[in-house]
This record gives sequence, structure tokens and C-alpha cells, in this order.
Amino acid sequence: MELRLTYQEISDLIEKKAGRAIPITYSGPHSVRISYDVNVLFKSTSVGLDLTVEEVNGSHITLAYDGGAGIDFMVRQALNMAKSRPGGELIEPLDGNRILLALNKNQQAGTLLDHIELRDIRFDEQYAIIDFIPKTL
Repeated sequence: MELRLTYQEISDLIEKKAGRAIPITYSGPHSVRISYDVNVLFKSTSVGLDLTVEEVNGSHITLAYDGGAGIDFMVRQALNMAKSRPGGELIEPLDGNRILLALNKNQQAGTLLDHIELRDIRFDEQYAIIDFIPKTL
């Protein structure tokens, strides 16, 4: 089975939760580009980050990110700050600009994973596609 979310739906959800619009665009079958506007010296500039789904293994999703040295440093700092926020228990920074999302460490995600098995997360021009199978009852 597949769950398809448009990039706009994801961006709207992020804006609702974080108060900040984050445009998402397709880069490849397992990659998207995430943009973020920052104000630098009275000027707004867009910075980008490439995010790749490397592996989906049970309740663990391994992501890789690349935005250049300065952006990668800022992402590492943001990940450290996120650890103390709600949902932060899911995030485990790994070596080499990689992140492990341990979904089983969150009660809501863990409950969902009791009923489905994640198989893949991929992208096309319009959608983020979550491929899963229901577990037998």
C-alpha cells in the first residue's frame, strides 16, 4: 500500500507546527531538496539542503543530508537542539551527515508501527510516497 503526500501538504504541515514555510522539491527517486529563507544583513537569502532516504529498516529510517560545509554545521547544531524538544527522542545523529530516525522510540509512531510495516520512502515529481504493508491482525 502507498500513502502519497504532496510536497505542499508536507510544507503546510511543517508551517503549521513550526511557524515557518519550508519549500520541498523533487531531486531524485529517494531525494528531495529542502529550502529555507534566512535574513543576512537586511537581505533574504535561500539556503538549500539535499535530503536522501538511504534505508528503511523496520522502525528505523536512515537519512543523509548535504548542503555544503556551512549548512551541514548548522544542521548538526539544529539536531542537537531538537533532541530536547517533543519528538527529539526519534533523532539520532550519525557520522557522515546522516541521521537515524528511530520511530519506535516515540509512543505514537510505535503504536502505528504495531499495525504496519514500512517498506520504503521514495519521491516523484509531485509526491512523497510512503510504501507500507499492513501487519496481520
